[in-house]
Amino acid sequence: MLEAISKSNNELPVLPGKRYFTIGEVSELCAVKPHVLRYWEQEFPDLKPHKRRGNRRYYQHHDVMLVRQIRSLLYEEGFTIGGARQKLSGDEAKTDAQHSHQLVRQMRLELEELLTILNP
Repeated sequence: MLEAISKSNNELPVLPGKRYFTIGEVSELCAVKPHVLRYWEQEFPDLKPHKRRGNRRYYQHHDVMLVRQIRSLLYEEGFTIGGARQKLSGDEAKTDAQHSHQLVRQMRLELEELLTILNP
């Protein structure tokens, strides 16, 4: 298991090319415990994983990216829950830019990984 809170967003693993992630997978990919994810679902209205049979949560790619952004605001930038919520809702243009930057960075890392596999 990952060392939970000491990792920064730059050290988090690359997201696999899956459509849905379980709460356990998101927990490892974002270095946040599952109970924290469930709490954040209550505090951040945009974080809404799909719930299926037995109330099992399935997060999509955009949910995982939002969790990483929330984590960065709370753990690295020192925001409170209320401050992070306000920043996410009031500063959408900047949020979109950060989100796009994270997506481009991840896609680049995945493409580099594919190149290493294809060119031994």
